[in-house]
Amino acid sequence: MRNIGVLTTSRAEYGILRPVLNEIVEDPELNLQLFVGGAHLSPEFGNTVDQIEFPITERVECLMSSETPEGIAKSIGMTSFGFAQAFARTRPDILLITGDRYEAAAVALAAIPFKIPVAHLGGGDVTLGAFDENLRHAITKMSHLHFCYAKEQAALVLQMGENPDRVLVTGNPALDGLSETYGNPVAKGALVVIFHPVTLEYEHTDEYIDNLLNALKHRTEPIVFILPNADTAGRKILKKMRRFPNGQAHANLIPAKFYDLLRHAVAMVGNSSSALMEAPSFDLPAVNIGTRQEGRLRGANVIDVGYSTEEILSGIDRAVAFPLKGIMNPYGDGHAVPRIVSALKNTPLDIIEKRFYKH
Repeated sequence: MRNIGVLTTSRAEYGILRPVLNEIVEDPELNLQLFVGGAHLSPEFGNTVDQIEFPITERVECLMSSETPEGIAKSIGMTSFGFAQAFARTRPDILLITGDRYEAAAVALAAIPFKIPVAHLGGGDVTLGAFDENLRHAITKMSHLHFCYAKEQAALVLQMGENPDRVLVTGNPALDGLSETYGNPVAKGALVVIFHPVTLEYEHTDEYIDNLLNALKHRTEPIVFILPNADTAGRKILKKMRRFPNGQAHANLIPAKFYDLLRHAVAMVGNSSSALMEAPSFDLPAVNIGTRQEGRLRGANVIDVGYSTEEILSGIDRAVAFPLKGIMNPYGDGHAVPRIVSALKNTPLDIIEKRFYKH
């Protein structure tokens, strides 16, 4: 039996991984070892560990209360330290890490001395407005197996010298579970607002969130906020969203509730990857603000705007009058999970040695 380690540190990551976890658990030849840390264990970010439906193998505290650059840097060190202890107790045969967050980079670093093969989901993506861009590509170079959402992203991973036999275009597994429904949406006809700190421009956080909230005050639709990630200056956004008059603010929604919300919304507004990855599958217009998602693949549902109140309002006006039906989602076909789990199950484990491949 092969032990498949899976890392999750945030609600967004868990939503992507959940269909993969289901498939691993159902396979009699695989054993899931679930490593949970980061914002999942923080009351401030919703104690989302309580919504994880799978047995947790290791809980690793690695999130400091500080959101300053110094605090984030120290959290990276704490994460590597904590996962060094976890891997000393529990060593998976192969470890699946998702995306580009600093916790993911720290865990990949901790896995190196243990010679744990790392499978990376989401490599080759591009987000020029966040320091996650650097971390994602660093994780690629520390990984041995690569699951890319699209062929354009696979091409970038190959450009970094990775083994072409270990670079797979799988699609985003979050799309495999979008048909799930809770049956009672938290709001209908809403603007779903998800705005995260722009980590390369965190000095402007107050200005950016104030402009967005000023724009929303001119709208008559219900406003549903999904609160931001644990990033530099994120708590500034969180506090202001919670104080917004007549708005709903959710630290987290289980995937089925989130999908129902998108299914009944009129538009998404903010700078979340959900607007680019999940929203197209719901034919949902999305107003993408600023630079956080710059460089990323986007479908026909995305309206890019700047940070000013006037630009945001104009974008929302366009979005609510934007007829969409049957648009293509560039992040996959909804059949990523079997591709990912098959590779985790069948890839040889003697792949630790890294060479640079010229293409």
